[in-house]
Amino acid sequence: MGLSQDRTAPVVHTGSGRIRGVVEGGLAVFKGVPYAAPPVGSLRWLPAQPHPGWSGVLDASAYGPSAPQAVRAGDPVLGSHGLPPFDEDCLTLNVWTPAVDDARRPVLVWIHGGAFLSGSGAMPNYSGETFARNGDLVVVNLNYRLGPLGLLYFESDDGAAHGNLWLTDQLAALRWVHDNIAAFGGDPDNVTVAGQSAGALSTAALAGHVGDGRPFRRAVLQSVPLGMPLATPAASLARTSAFLGIAGAKDVDELRTAPWPSLVGATAGLLGDTMEWGHWTVPFMPVLDGSTAPRQPVENLLDGPGADLDVLIGWTAEESSFSFALGEMYASATREQVLGRARATFGDGAADAYAAYEAARPGARPVDVLVDLSTDELFRKPTLAFAEARAARGRPVWAYEFAFPTPAHEGRLGAPHCLELPFVFDNFDAWAHAPFLAGMDPRIRDGLARSVHRAWISFIRTGDPNHPAMPHWERYDQRSRTTMRFDTVTTAVSRLTPY
Repeated sequence: MGLSQDRTAPVVHTGSGRIRGVVEGGLAVFKGVPYAAPPVGSLRWLPAQPHPGWSGVLDASAYGPSAPQAVRAGDPVLGSHGLPPFDEDCLTLNVWTPAVDDARRPVLVWIHGGAFLSGSGAMPNYSGETFARNGDLVVVNLNYRLGPLGLLYFESDDGAAHGNLWLTDQLAALRWVHDNIAAFGGDPDNVTVAGQSAGALSTAALAGHVGDGRPFRRAVLQSVPLGMPLATPAASLARTSAFLGIAGAKDVDELRTAPWPSLVGATAGLLGDTMEWGHWTVPFMPVLDGSTAPRQPVENLLDGPGADLDVLIGWTAEESSFSFALGEMYASATREQVLGRARATFGDGAADAYAAYEAARPGARPVDVLVDLSTDELFRKPTLAFAEARAARGRPVWAYEFAFPTPAHEGRLGAPHCLELPFVFDNFDAWAHAPFLAGMDPRIRDGLARSVHRAWISFIRTGDPNHPAMPHWERYDQRSRTTMRFDTVTTAVSRLTPY
């Protein structure tokens, strides 16, 4: 592939054609680069297809449209998530590189979260600028199909199944990275895939395909909901049937002709139908389909194709305050209501479990017990069990807990889901719209961000998160069970039990 050294308008030859980027802050940036054919018309609800390419030079100076999704504004935690314009023709990625050269830098591929309903590679929050500049990395982020366009599951008359289209998108993007990233100064043999929440679950699912010509060496799993398993085909078909009814379509063929805004609108009805008090609920879940996802994602990293990957994994101390801490429905919850929720997990032991959670947090209200119970169930306990299982197999894994509490909302959030993101990216200006950062002391905030950001850079570059400005971080093992706790004072702690 040819390279251009014109720093005012860098041009790169890719397998699909030439693209012209821009220079921003001393980095070469390429935005809105197609990595698969637009999934429109007859390609709606089909796996990602190769892009046919283009003639001439493609202008890569502006982001492509975000995947169709509901506009989320006014959220008391994040403020907003997702960035218009939205369009089905959304399968593009973005690249940040210190230079278009032959340096073969380590590559970070970032996959955004958002419950498979929202998010975009165009969001300033997920810009690769800080990682590219501070770590001398090539950074790629991407859009993938969300909501009904990415997660509905169908079976054809001939019995063929169609599901996990979001995952086929991500696999196509990884294939693009493998085939093209050297032209951007990156090393296709030194790729780290990282993500948060749904992006972390995606990363684990992608680990099931590391031998399929889409290699990566390392995985970063931030707040991965391992306590929320992939759906069975039967459950997914039932969800599709319910969606058809809400959308007013008699069959899939009729649904195929519906405009995407009506599909996004019907998602709100499905979310209402699937809500269950005290549970994190999502209208769509990836499906255990036997082909794109033949096993639960966590198994890919234990005994599956991703077993040899280096893994960095962790959670925030109060993950579930994101959903439960601020809404009046939960803030006014009674002990009896939370006990009822606890029975779904602990059965006859619910009262003892409630008492234990209450004792562990002096002055705990019922909603605080709910937050801690849900955080344990979805994130902390399965994450530590995963680290324990990796350690038992002699597989490399580093575990962390992000425990730095935000003072926003009178401190009711603690360290909620998503709070580590601006620290990982060290880009607080890009999160100015997010209420959950209000009131932080900039000196403490910025010092912690430098420590976290540098640890991620070190892991991406070497497979080891240690750097001189933080305490030594040992691999998780069954003897010490070392977990790095990121807080006002960052320290390595030893947990006596993984459960």
